[in-house]
Amino acid sequence: MPKNPLYCPRKGSKTFEVRLYNKDVRALLKANLEHELFDAKWADETCQIVEAQDAAEARILAARRYPPEKGFVISKVSMVSSP
Repeated sequence: MPKNPLYCPRKGSKTFEVRLYNKDVRALLKANLEHELFDAKWADETCQIVEAQDAAEARILAARRYPPEKGFVISKVSMVSSP
């Protein structure tokens, strides 16, 4: 698994893929401007791997790390299938 601040396996947890982007970065990039804090890569949807009990908890954990108040938008949460 990739090194990720939200990937902290716990007993009984499941692996989720959380897709998110930053709406403020996206808007600034369209206007040919840069965000003062976040890299331009946040304009594109990014995938983070999250260990959680369910999709709702995965969304909560991701929102704590990437808060909506700072422009982050979670576009999708899906469970990763086991091989």
